[in-house]
Amino acid sequence: MSAVEVLVVGAGPTGLAMAGQLAALGVRVRVVDRSLDRVQESRALAIQPRTLEVLASLGVTDEMTAVGNRAVRLCLHARGRARTVPLFDLGLSGTAYPYLLFLSQAETERILNEHLAAVGLDVERGVEMVGLDRAADGAVATLRHGDGQTERVATRYVVGCDGAHSAVRHLAGIGFEGAAYPQTFVLADLEADGLDTGTAHVFLSERGMLFFFPLGHPTTWRLLVMRPPAEVASPDTPVTLHEVQALADTYTDATVRLRDPVWMTNFRLHHRAATHYRAASVFLAGDAAHIHSPAGAQGMNTGIQDAVNLGWKLAQALRGNADSTLLDTYEIERAPVGRMVLRFSDRAFTVATSTNPAVRFARTRIAPALIPVMLASRLARASAFRTVSQLGITYRNSPLSVEGPRPSRSGPRPGDRLPDAPLSGTADASTLHRLTSMPGWHLLLCGPAAGWPAGDTVRLAGEQLTVHWLTEPDAVGEAPTSAAQALRRLGLGTGANGVLLVRPDGHIGYRAGGTDLTGLFAYLDRWLGS
Repeated sequence: MSAVEVLVVGAGPTGLAMAGQLAALGVRVRVVDRSLDRVQESRALAIQPRTLEVLASLGVTDEMTAVGNRAVRLCLHARGRARTVPLFDLGLSGTAYPYLLFLSQAETERILNEHLAAVGLDVERGVEMVGLDRAADGAVATLRHGDGQTERVATRYVVGCDGAHSAVRHLAGIGFEGAAYPQTFVLADLEADGLDTGTAHVFLSERGMLFFFPLGHPTTWRLLVMRPPAEVASPDTPVTLHEVQALADTYTDATVRLRDPVWMTNFRLHHRAATHYRAASVFLAGDAAHIHSPAGAQGMNTGIQDAVNLGWKLAQALRGNADSTLLDTYEIERAPVGRMVLRFSDRAFTVATSTNPAVRFARTRIAPALIPVMLASRLARASAFRTVSQLGITYRNSPLSVEGPRPSRSGPRPGDRLPDAPLSGTADASTLHRLTSMPGWHLLLCGPAAGWPAGDTVRLAGEQLTVHWLTEPDAVGEAPTSAAQALRRLGLGTGANGVLLVRPDGHIGYRAGGTDLTGLFAYLDRWLGS
């Protein structure tokens, strides 16, 4: 019997991100996937700003932004008219990625696979999990290899990132509640003549919507369209270019010619959620825990952020010196996010596909006139962007989120994501996020340097914790330091001291005002065991 600390089942974006996080934190991990190769189709298309932020610690975000498309516009087609509007050209502060990045899942997986290979971690393909037994200090998984041989693996933790039909979820006895939508859809990666490139096109009609998303690779376009309600096609039924062209013609009045498909399929959408994200030493993440419509480009992004939330907690638990309830906070924090995404995507899906006369009228008559007017407003675009960007996800109700004495009245609170801010002129980092990008916990000691007692701050040095001083000049009239803007964004005024403890996933765990570190030490003793 072989042994490993964490067994990750499934090597899609969620599983690859999970493995990358664990490897960065020094955990012995294996990644297995029953597929013989990574996906070659585009599948998930868009990466949200928060996902780019959390993947930056793996060093893969720069390549993603280099090969992806961040300058996409939206063109609405309805009743023979077309209106083009900008999407998220907002230049929002607080993030280095104020845009929706169009990048195919095939490219995302390629980049993550190459990262794992670079750190010496290979994905074991053609390996399927077929058995799971509880053990005194973990679990024993049975793996079946492509040649038919089986292997038993003793592991402390199993993480199921193996999708909607998760074997891990089934073997762990975790329910998966929800239903399938009645509609059948067609998905295709192909070429299309008659469309402006670099633009997302939406054709609105009484029967629904037809989408063309810009891909670039392996083809120029991704098409998504709903079949008529009377047509029920199995996912296994072959799709022909002729029938996809006929579907598209009903929306475009035959103004777009389709050609050279590389992938076409029928599919149905589900909205389901796992009844629990954890069963003893078994955890679920990504589509294994929640599936929903692609509205809002939330699915892959939510899965990757599941992985980032859970990865550091598993590493902390393996050290054996943290509070025993640490792993319970994974479901406490991520299950509400999964439910929120399900509600949001379900409402958007209903608007796009409903045959209700009132909804059809709004979709074909009101929306084409109203949406361009709304999106012409920078404020409206910013509001829409925040809804889908996942920058606003917070864990304020988590046991890990603790407010200390005399907190600032403004700025991010415990559970919130740490905002980014420039740190110009510093030797080790140019932004707050780069300063805190190394794996592990980060402590920000803020305000005038003279206020910090040297003896207490020496006690904070440790393997799991990196300490940073964000100071400002003590003398009146001196020029602001490079940290001045960051301090303002953190809610600290001139001359004010404060403490912010940043978790390994970039969320704030503890916050307090002043220089008293008593509450901080209690927090560290509980959750880091140090």
